[in-house]
Amino acid sequence: MTSDKPDFLQEAGPAAWRLAAQVVTAVGQVLLWILTAIGKLFRPLTSRLVATLYGRSAPPAPSHVSPGGTMYARPGPPAPAPRTPPLLRWAHAWRRFGTSWWYGPVTGAVLALAALFELPLHHLQAVSLQGAFAVASTAPLMFRRESLRPAAAITLAAFAASLLSGQTLLAMTAFAALCTLFLLAQQLPRQSTGVLGVGSVVAVGVVYLASGSLDAIPWPASLVAVVAALGLGDARRTVETAEASMDEERERNSETLTRLNAVQHEQAVLRERARIARELHDVVAHSVSMIAVQAETAPYTMRDLSPEAKKGFAEVAGAAREALEEMRRLLSVLRADPGAEPEVTPQPRLDRLGELIDSHRGAGGDAQLNVHGAVRPLSTTIELSAYRIVQEALTNARRHAPGSRVRVDLNYLGDRLAVRVTDDGSSGPPVTSVDGTKMMGHGLVGMRERATMLGGRFAAGPRTEGGFAVQAELPVGQNRRP
Repeated sequence: MTSDKPDFLQEAGPAAWRLAAQVVTAVGQVLLWILTAIGKLFRPLTSRLVATLYGRSAPPAPSHVSPGGTMYARPGPPAPAPRTPPLLRWAHAWRRFGTSWWYGPVTGAVLALAALFELPLHHLQAVSLQGAFAVASTAPLMFRRESLRPAAAITLAAFAASLLSGQTLLAMTAFAALCTLFLLAQQLPRQSTGVLGVGSVVAVGVVYLASGSLDAIPWPASLVAVVAALGLGDARRTVETAEASMDEERERNSETLTRLNAVQHEQAVLRERARIARELHDVVAHSVSMIAVQAETAPYTMRDLSPEAKKGFAEVAGAAREALEEMRRLLSVLRADPGAEPEVTPQPRLDRLGELIDSHRGAGGDAQLNVHGAVRPLSTTIELSAYRIVQEALTNARRHAPGSRVRVDLNYLGDRLAVRVTDDGSSGPPVTSVDGTKMMGHGLVGMRERATMLGGRFAAGPRTEGGFAVQAELPVGQNRRP
């Protein structure tokens, strides 16, 4: 089917449409240029106004990740306390005013005074029947927080009576009536709110039929105002109920997370204690084995032993063997994986700290070992704990402060061994490779458990000059290498 229009009309239509689109585009682009120029002209003024109202955001303080995984600000001169922007100050002041006990009396009194001041605008006297209705329709709202329903009954009754008696409609009294409907819908159950809405609509209809107080207002506008006030109150009640439910849910979640964190921390401590016990098993087992061997060989190396002494040595050897069996059973209970094979690698001692430092350097770190005091052999337990503390501190430095310079200090004192591992906190590219030794412990928890197990002291935290420090003091007493 062909069109009856000439060919030039069919071609002129799209062309005219494209021309109109180009004209609109050109006009719009000119308007955008003008608006952009106006915006650039007033940008300093608007930026200053926004900064004055909302405040300027202060740059964040330089932070650092400690080897314990905690963010902390680098030390420096104390920054001045930020000033609260005016808009936020006004909002906070209004919030404090809204939650105070005198919010209701003040706002109710202001509403009543505004209704009285509105009377002269309508050429009415304050001391009159109209003035009495105005006060009765507004002043009870002063007590709306303490007794909402009685105050609402007085307000709505006085407002309806003023309209039915033919009094002039005042804006303040109408606002007070709508506000009362809003407050009632906010607190009443939904069924009661529905009954209130039907009653309010019927009352508005009666006023239109019985008097001319609302003739200046179209009846649909009055109905919309009444329904809107009730609907907003019901919506506010729904929002507050939802917010209360969310607050309760957040509180329950917070309590659950707190308990979960406490349980996880307790489990971590128990795992560390079990791991330390498994390590010390080898140390104690070696000592008990030496006791058993020496007790069994004593009758053969000492010819002049009495029968009683030989019997005593046999009892010592038997008790040592029984202790070894009990320790093996205890180790099987402490082992997380019952099917795992026990470790046969000798437990490290302080004479292997040089290898640990070399491994740290090979993994991309920078470490220095310094030994102070008279080096002397200590018990295997002391040396193993000190070695593990240094090992875990180096691991944390590689994980949380890669590229930092680490200093390891061992100080042999008279009655204790002081271990101190510090880093300068400088950061670099992440180091993924680790040394060949097996990393033990769960950070600070394991180090603290090792120190307290020996009756020593442990401390860890950020340094004032930057970086992180781990310090432990292990009492040695008269312990000697077995």
